[in-house]
Amino acid sequence: MSETQPRPAPGAAQDVEPDVEPERDILAEIQAEVAQDLADERPPAGGPAYQVVSAAFVLLIGLAGAWLSYGYGLGSLRRPGPGLWPFLVSLLVVVLAVVLLVVGRHLDDTEKFTRSSLLVAVGAATFVALGFLLPVIGFEIPAVLLGIVWLRFLGGESWRSTIVISVLTTAAFYGLFLYALSVPLPHLIAF
Repeated sequence: MSETQPRPAPGAAQDVEPDVEPERDILAEIQAEVAQDLADERPPAGGPAYQVVSAAFVLLIGLAGAWLSYGYGLGSLRRPGPGLWPFLVSLLVVVLAVVLLVVGRHLDDTEKFTRSSLLVAVGAATFVALGFLLPVIGFEIPAVLLGIVWLRFLGGESWRSTIVISVLTTAAFYGLFLYALSVPLPHLIAF
């Protein structure tokens, strides 16, 4: 008590503060709520079999890429052929797939394949379609169509942003590859 406040008389009722709630840690509550929401939305666990299946699929893709890029010609380090860098990337994919095959059998953090897993397959299929259409009808139309499929149908963007981003991205890649890098892409529009 301070000198300016009078002391209560002995036996007089003293002011007792009501029980005060301890301060809540709001940040901890928010983190727990977000963690619970993420756990509720996460697909069920797949287990080691899904790791092995995924690794085997990636291994096949890497081997196919290495085989196809070898067909383009590797050249040398001083004069690289068109298949050198795709071949090296494919070898890296093969090595990583083998590591996952060995280690993946002991992991259990894989998610089961769900309907949303098909989005990855559809995205890959449209990219392969771009590769097949490129020599037939040029770069511009398949690139814009790829952007539309990925943004609108796989990404759920609005039509306005889908069209704008698809056209601008295609124009940027057109300028980059045809003019800045002088890559002879088949194209319909010539400036």
